[in-house]
Amino acid sequence: MSRVGKRPISIPNGVEVVLEGSKLLFKGAKSQQELETFGRVNIEIKDGNIWFAKSDDTPQSRAYWGTYRALANNIVIGLSSGFTKVLEINGVGYKANVNGKNLELALGFSHPVVYPIPQGVEMSVEKNTITIKGSDKQQIGQIAAEIRKFRPPEPYKGKGIKYSDEVIIRKAGKTSKK
Repeated sequence: MSRVGKRPISIPNGVEVVLEGSKLLFKGAKSQQELETFGRVNIEIKDGNIWFAKSDDTPQSRAYWGTYRALANNIVIGLSSGFTKVLEINGVGYKANVNGKNLELALGFSHPVVYPIPQGVEMSVEKNTITIKGSDKQQIGQIAAEIRKFRPPEPYKGKGIKYSDEVIIRKAGKTSKK
């Protein structure tokens, strides 16, 4: 049985939640989001909390119960405090800067890599560290993964783009026989 689905989501100040049929509408200070549940779970809003319940006792319904609760919780956290991902750039000559609505990366290719910054996302660069901020957890994670994919870290020298909390397992280089 889902332990995630049992817990209520408390609605913080500054976040407004409205239930329209099977759709939850969330409105924050900067943006708004919606979560369509397609009637797979029962939702109740009372006393400043959002409660989720199973629609029946099938295994599929139990899975939806915890999943939709977790998705709604991520939306509430995103609208109240936001999400942040930090990427580190390692390598000689590797650098990044934000020009208007684009992130420009110099990653050792013959050309600069230009990544357009999506609407609703803030990016900043300081000393080879890219900080990505926004209210949608899935979008922030996807953007970080796409930027990391341009030059993933390699295991010999550790050059490339990595998450700030990622640990690169280093390999030993070639050895000569004597």
